[in-house]
Amino acid sequence: MPPTPAPPSIGDHVDRADQSTSPHTTAYNGARRVLTGNWVGASTVPSRSLYPHQWSWDSAFVAIGLRHLWPLRAQRELETLLAAQWQDGRVPHIVFNPSVPLAAYFPSPDFWRSSSEGAGCGAPAGTETSGLVQPPVHAVAAWLTHRADPVASHQRGFLRRVYPRLVAWQRYLTGARDLGGHGLASIVHPWESGMDNSPCWDPPLARIDPVGSDTFHRADLHHSRPADRPTDLDYGRYVRLAENYRDHGYLDRDCGHPFAVEDPAVNALLILSEHALAEIAGALGRDPSDHLVRAEELTTALVKRLWHAESGQFLAHDVIADEPIAEHSAAGLIPLVLPGLPEETVRALVATATGPRFGLGVSTRMVPSYDLTGHAFDPARYWRGPAWFNVNWLVERGLRRHGELALANELRANLTRLAASSRYAEYVDPVTGEARGTRDFSWTAAVTIDLLAEPPLPAGGLLPAPHHAEERLVPASVPVPVSAD
Repeated sequence: MPPTPAPPSIGDHVDRADQSTSPHTTAYNGARRVLTGNWVGASTVPSRSLYPHQWSWDSAFVAIGLRHLWPLRAQRELETLLAAQWQDGRVPHIVFNPSVPLAAYFPSPDFWRSSSEGAGCGAPAGTETSGLVQPPVHAVAAWLTHRADPVASHQRGFLRRVYPRLVAWQRYLTGARDLGGHGLASIVHPWESGMDNSPCWDPPLARIDPVGSDTFHRADLHHSRPADRPTDLDYGRYVRLAENYRDHGYLDRDCGHPFAVEDPAVNALLILSEHALAEIAGALGRDPSDHLVRAEELTTALVKRLWHAESGQFLAHDVIADEPIAEHSAAGLIPLVLPGLPEETVRALVATATGPRFGLGVSTRMVPSYDLTGHAFDPARYWRGPAWFNVNWLVERGLRRHGELALANELRANLTRLAASSRYAEYVDPVTGEARGTRDFSWTAAVTIDLLAEPPLPAGGLLPAPHHAEERLVPASVPVPVSAD
């Protein structure tokens, strides 16, 4: 069977008359509409209804898409987020919009009380944030954003200004968050993984005494089907963990964390960001060697600590119990994005992705967030089975990096097709493609634009070659403003 051809990029369309009805252009224009509608002046909300503030790793993916439309807006997206960085280096997972009513989202600013409870860690006094973090995709997003329009980026000093903040963010994770002492970053709350209610967190969460459901109000249930969302029991444990962290001043040492996990996706993205920082350092005329050495050391630690050959993938490690968590999620496939993995590890990851647990190219249209054969698999409920577009973007990049072009092309085509047909859903059933969660979701739109605007990458490459601002690939039928800053 011949390999699946790569879907064309927008730049491959030469007949302008056909662009108005091309499925790729329709998907691109729909995604552009979502990002336009979710822009709130200095950043992008993930969803106008369900998530009315700025989220950390959402904004990184949003910038990756925005760079094709408005590079200055992509820069501002990241700058707004980094302006809320704490002095200890952490980038909070939520930056709250003070004009949004407190009841619109829980936990709200009056729960986190970052400016008071986080003062000892250097939380900003004038901006309310959460005290948790999310996966560090930001250096990757910054480098891609710069490369979308390097002339404007240089004129604004974009890399020069964000580089020290990104370095501080990485050092926070490799320093204060090395709770296991093995060189890897730990998450101290399931929300920090970005995969909030994954079954991977069930074993360590079982140790947590939940607060009562009458002590919090879940605004999320007003905007999405309860069957698609985490349970009240889950939320009770999340709230307990967040309260404990807050009441200890958001300190990472001597806090007695009841939940501490080394997650493979978080650490893979930490490593990928070190590679991006090496690129940024080089562009600024600095020595990138420290970043490259650290990336190599982290990769060695990741493979030594989290790789499980018998599972054919990386597993999360419970730092408190000092044992691997025997649950298989898409997080264990994300290290495919990395260079320098042992060849046998890459082969095993591809076999696992296409095998019974994830069914890529066989039984699923996109990689599910959790093992299809697992006891907790649920194709509808949040991170317990549905396919997420940002995760599949990472898997597509990883497959392509390691030369699995047919699989990457098929996943690329399915991702962009399902994004449009689901109306840019938050997530979808991995088998049927049925839309789940909220619609008009920003990172779904952003990764769709990224895949359609760039020609498919060759084997061995994760990031596209630099191109000048005037060469940006956009539909000829869509006018691009000179500036949306």
